[in-house]
Amino acid sequence: MTTHPSGPWAAAGSRAARRLTRVVSPVVRPVLGRVVGRGLRRRITAVGIDLSNIPFLPEAARVPLQRGGTDPVPALARLRAEDPMHVLDLPFDFKVHLITGYEAARVVLGDPTSFSNDIRHLFGAGGADGGASAEDIGGLGFTDPPLHTRLRRILTPEFTMRRLQRLQPRIEEIVEDRLGAFEAAGRPADLVREVAVPVPFSTICELLGLEYADRDTVARLSSQRFDASGGGASAFGAVSRQRELLLDAVTRQRAEPGAGLIGQIIRDQGDAITDHDLAGLADGVFTGGHETTAGMIALSTLVLLRDPEHAAAVRDGTPADVDRVVEELLRYLSVVQVSFPRFARQDMTVLGHPVRAGEVVIASLSGADRDPAWAGADPERFDPLRVPPSGHLAFGHGAHRCIGAELARMELRTVLPALLRRFPGLALAVPEDRLRFRQLSFVYGIEELCLTW
Repeated sequence: MTTHPSGPWAAAGSRAARRLTRVVSPVVRPVLGRVVGRGLRRRITAVGIDLSNIPFLPEAARVPLQRGGTDPVPALARLRAEDPMHVLDLPFDFKVHLITGYEAARVVLGDPTSFSNDIRHLFGAGGADGGASAEDIGGLGFTDPPLHTRLRRILTPEFTMRRLQRLQPRIEEIVEDRLGAFEAAGRPADLVREVAVPVPFSTICELLGLEYADRDTVARLSSQRFDASGGGASAFGAVSRQRELLLDAVTRQRAEPGAGLIGQIIRDQGDAITDHDLAGLADGVFTGGHETTAGMIALSTLVLLRDPEHAAAVRDGTPADVDRVVEELLRYLSVVQVSFPRFARQDMTVLGHPVRAGEVVIASLSGADRDPAWAGADPERFDPLRVPPSGHLAFGHGAHRCIGAELARMELRTVLPALLRRFPGLALAVPEDRLRFRQLSFVYGIEELCLTW
């Protein structure tokens, strides 16, 4: 068995050996859905398995996806403190180790040598038997170098702060338009429906250059793919249909490139990038920047309305004040609850615990960001003056860190001050204990946030 007695693993071990948990893989279903879609459904159906009846997440596996309002359930903190490598065997013979400690999570997420994100090995070559082929697997989250390096280099120039600043005036227009719709809806109005969902959705569509006919369809599919509360068939279907739609959009723009990111990549790369690769990149940009930011806008508003001083810091403060509040909101909420899966490349010992080649390691991002060893005293409390103000894992870490992190920050820094300035006296229209939060979702959110002013 290969061990890592020195280097980053040893460093993490000295600080966080007792902070590793072995729990669950709440990412199994979206992994399968993203990779195989209809192909895997056909193969599973052929052996008589009804996906709609499979409870993909056993009760114990649900802890990293469960919350009480904006807070992870206390069981997650207990796992971080008391049960350093709990292994859970999931359907399809997956064995998963879940990390909840901050330092250990950073090491795993930043170690492409020991771990792979590539999941092609799960489904074989695909093709004639209806299974997934390499072309079915797009995006950055499930690829390794050199493919990951090549694809990320294509996107990176479009997500620098200098390039993104070109979008700032359009983001401000979108925000003002949606705040107008929120006001026109009358008191009380649902912030989720009128603002939180449409702002990032319109921003991503503008960025990608999606035609308006495509946008309505994408909007209907976006939430469904992250929901772990139902059977597998609905999530698989949503992933497949959204990928098909984006592939069709890429194919059309191949003939006539549009003004957005899809068209720009086609002009820059030509035949050097395939339609499947480009559709995968578009899918990753969309799913990484829509539901996540929508959840952040709504939940951030709820958190700010709990304390007038916090709301005032955003409404009346300097840009530096707003930045600090936004960073603490990202840490405190960590709406992407678990990381992409990492597959052990060989047998190894991780912080004293055996992990065999092919086993899955994932990180609880919400658990890591509430780790007192990093966040300091009282990590369950929202505190914009907390030290350190940044370094959280809300966007992940390492080579697979969210490429759209700065875009998300731009949207939050725009919409939150504008909302609080335009609507003095903004308040919940119902008691907080009556709000309905998303259940068992890999991207956390709130179903409805009715406000008055």
